[in-house]
Amino acid sequence: MQNHSQLNRSLGLGFAIVLVLGNVIGSGIFKKVAPMAAELHSSGWILVCWLLGGIITMFGAVSNAEIASMLADTGGEYAYYKKIYNRFFSFLYGWANFAAIKTAAIASVAYVFAESLHSLLNLPEVFASLESVNLFGIFYPFQGFNVKLAAMALIIFLTWFNSRGLKMGANLSTIILILVIGGVLVITFGASTTPDADYSRAFSFATSDGSTVTISAVFTAMLAAFWAYEGWNSIGFLGGEIKNAHRNLPFSLIIGLSVVIVLYLVANSAYLAAMPVDQMETVNAAGNQVAAIEVVKTFWGTAGVTFISVLILLSTFGCTHATIMSNARTSYAMASEGLFFKKMAVVNKEHVPGNALWYQCVWACLLVLSGTFDQLTDMLIFAAFIFYGATTLGVFILRKRMPDVARPYKVWGYPLVPALFIIFCATLIVNTVFTRPREAGIGLVLIMIGVPLYYWFGKKKKASS
Repeated sequence: MQNHSQLNRSLGLGFAIVLVLGNVIGSGIFKKVAPMAAELHSSGWILVCWLLGGIITMFGAVSNAEIASMLADTGGEYAYYKKIYNRFFSFLYGWANFAAIKTAAIASVAYVFAESLHSLLNLPEVFASLESVNLFGIFYPFQGFNVKLAAMALIIFLTWFNSRGLKMGANLSTIILILVIGGVLVITFGASTTPDADYSRAFSFATSDGSTVTISAVFTAMLAAFWAYEGWNSIGFLGGEIKNAHRNLPFSLIIGLSVVIVLYLVANSAYLAAMPVDQMETVNAAGNQVAAIEVVKTFWGTAGVTFISVLILLSTFGCTHATIMSNARTSYAMASEGLFFKKMAVVNKEHVPGNALWYQCVWACLLVLSGTFDQLTDMLIFAAFIFYGATTLGVFILRKRMPDVARPYKVWGYPLVPALFIIFCATLIVNTVFTRPREAGIGLVLIMIGVPLYYWFGKKKKASS
């Protein structure tokens, strides 16, 4: 076995951009337009939410990029928070990442992969007689167990694959990403050129039910958009394995996220041109349908369904793979400092944190059993934005505390851009507490479990020193 000092800086700017794209483009581009339609009842407002979500995410990314350019290291925000705040807050983030954010992202995307596989192969029912078994009337672990079993199988396989080496995983991400972006563009072209396509309808702000769109509805709908943009910060977790990280980390964030924003706007405007918003609401009400599949049905029929189902399989496979690859580095960094399970600090012969990957795998599989796709995504977005706001606040703190430290990249629009992002994070968090209290409550409970764990690990560290 190797020790924790033997991570290799093997990823250049190109691979870093691929990993940003791979961590972001997953299920959201295919699925989240339907719940947004149910919340807003207006195609134009849906596109506004996609654009606003992209702009606000970019505000967070450019703020994150300034800090990454100063403090680039394995673990991402976990490493940054030790400089900005203290070891306790850093641990709380690392724990939240493990318990409620990135592992929930792995579980969510793997779940959509399994749903698409089920639509293609009609997976046989498993433990159907146990579907009503539940915990507290909230968690139904055996509901749709055939789909959940396939999701867990994917997580286990990709964990094994990522334990075989970093460069191998990065090459796979590149191949999948090229196929996915090409496929999305083909579908966008098909939706745009169908005889029933109507872009004036896509950009209309009229509501299907005559209601008025409220600010609260916009924020709730943006939870869905933010899920589609989630994962942009994962490249920071690999800071110790990126060449010239102080330069390449911020550039990969900005370039990668810009590509994603354009792709999402183009694809979703085509979906809404091909399918009226009231039909999107019907798709959402069905509960087990994917919006992009229903759009393709309208102009390509059965062949189109097969094509897009395979595309979703590829996309979610790639996103699950990229998230598994990057997230384990935070747990590894914590364990290296004696603040997590000791075995997670071990680097295997392929120079990757193999044990951290497998611990992550077990928890992600448990999260698959715990809830539905939308429950998981709303919970993780709520938890993630608590820390996104804290990172951006760090820009102000470090400008005052460390004014003379070299900053290869400085956030544009300072202080307005980071200030606006912090205000937005606070508003989103408060709105989610009122509109999604269950998901917010579960997220907070999982985060706060980290408080006693911090003191427990700290006590163990003192005892062993």
